[in-house]
Amino acid sequence: MNGAPEQQQAPQRGSTARKSAGLTKMVVVAIGAFALTFALVPLYRIACEKVFGIRLERAASDGVQDAKAAAKRVITVQFDGGVNSKLPWEFSPNQVTMQVVPGELYETTYHARNASERTVVGSAVPSVAPARASGFFSKTECFCFTAQTLKAGEVRDMPVRFIVDPNLPADVKTITLSYTFFKNDTLTAQAQGTAQAAPVPLSAP
Repeated sequence: MNGAPEQQQAPQRGSTARKSAGLTKMVVVAIGAFALTFALVPLYRIACEKVFGIRLERAASDGVQDAKAAAKRVITVQFDGGVNSKLPWEFSPNQVTMQVVPGELYETTYHARNASERTVVGSAVPSVAPARASGFFSKTECFCFTAQTLKAGEVRDMPVRFIVDPNLPADVKTITLSYTFFKNDTLTAQAQGTAQAAPVPLSAP
């Protein structure tokens, strides 16, 4: 009597084992397909870029790497200065070069001295080299924004604050900031006329 149930249970156990084995194979196949999909992405990108010359859109991780590279980038900024022959000033940068990181704010100063015996007004004209870097060099504060008045023998340090745009072309390693001071004849005449018209204090009796 007991032999029949045992014979019925045997096929059931065999069926369960086959189902378990089939399920395991399906899981293994699914995991393999998932891994293969991820492996094909870089292979596909390499094939497109190297073989066919097609540049695919960069992934987010690539953008993070580019941001880190930009943060580590250092640009050399050179400073230069001079005066027009009509302007009796001495003018030069206090610092000749500076290492800067694009996107950060920096400050430097230029030294000016009126070597004449009268008040003189000068206006500075800036220039940036190479020319294609000028659009990526921003001055937030500069003595070139307004005319500068120096009395006879007066000495002054003039500040410049600037930022180099992180989008500066990668092949630009050095930027030169130059200033040329010109005599502002109109304002100089006004300043000297005002000085001459000023009343001379009387000496005590």
